[in-house]
Amino acid sequence: MSLRRGLLSTVLLLSIVSAACGGDPPDREMQQAQTAIDTARAAGAAQYAAAELTAAEEALKGAKIAVEQRDYRLALNDALDSRERAQNAAKQAADAKASERESADHAISDATSALAVLNRQLKTAEAAHAAPRVLTAARSVIADVTPRLQEARTAYGRADYAAATSTASAATEQINDAVDDLQSVLAPSSRRHR
Repeated sequence: MSLRRGLLSTVLLLSIVSAACGGDPPDREMQQAQTAIDTARAAGAAQYAAAELTAAEEALKGAKIAVEQRDYRLALNDALDSRERAQNAAKQAADAKASERESADHAISDATSALAVLNRQLKTAEAAHAAPRVLTAARSVIADVTPRLQEARTAYGRADYAAATSTASAATEQINDAVDDLQSVLAPSSRRHR
């Protein structure tokens, strides 16, 4: 009888330990977490949502450690947390990328508009027979910013929105300075003709 009780106690103890550990390892959930991390990384989370991506990776590591320790319930919680954090990282990256793209759009548009204004001001200055040094300076700015504006468009085309914004914004500043110089030269002559 005591052998039977001992076996029964052992079986009962093993079933309690097994239940406490949560049954089977959460392989499916861990794979989903890894897939979500890979997706987030591909979406640019390493650049745009690094903290959330790192947290997802750490949670998945925690899940793997919990599996090694046969704590499947903790492993499941960590795997689910990892997947959620990775999905959040992917969303944050997409949102940040869209915002950066929009900023680059505006910067390139502003530079293009400013260049058109400078070209019109230059024609007006040429017609008003402005000083050659002023005309030369404006032409020099146009020659300098035109390829830089193309560089901004190229950066935009390869989804390097930060470089596109920076290059286009610098070009806009240079163009606006040249426009201001031309307007200061043209303003006195326009007052004389009135």
